[in-house]
Amino acid sequence: MPAPIKPFVAILLLLSLVSKGFGECSLNDINVGTVRSGREVEGKPQWDVTVVNNCKCPQSQIKFACKGFKTVEPINPLILAKQGDECLLINGKTLPGFATVKFSYAWDPPFVLFPSGSAIGPC
Repeated sequence: MPAPIKPFVAILLLLSLVSKGFGECSLNDINVGTVRSGREVEGKPQWDVTVVNNCKCPQSQIKFACKGFKTVEPINPLILAKQGDECLLINGKTLPGFATVKFSYAWDPPFVLFPSGSAIGPC
């Protein structure tokens, strides 16, 4: 008799985890990688930045804390737009699951971009 109960309990546990958000996306799924390109712009090192949405769900309105961010190399504002102490990625448009956005800037020292907000779309 205990054998039939075990699969039932396992299914209940799995359903409980799924209903509590197991596997859902979060702001932590937005990862930023920054590497030096080897080029210099106006005497400042250039940095190549890759932003990755490491979740299957799309995210939009992705913002970064940008207080103090500077660059001597213009960044296309449709890619990254500074708005006060925040920067908006791809004009707030959707970054699909597992997609990347790349841009470069030039400054010394490098600036660490921390995600500060996003809207997680339906999966």
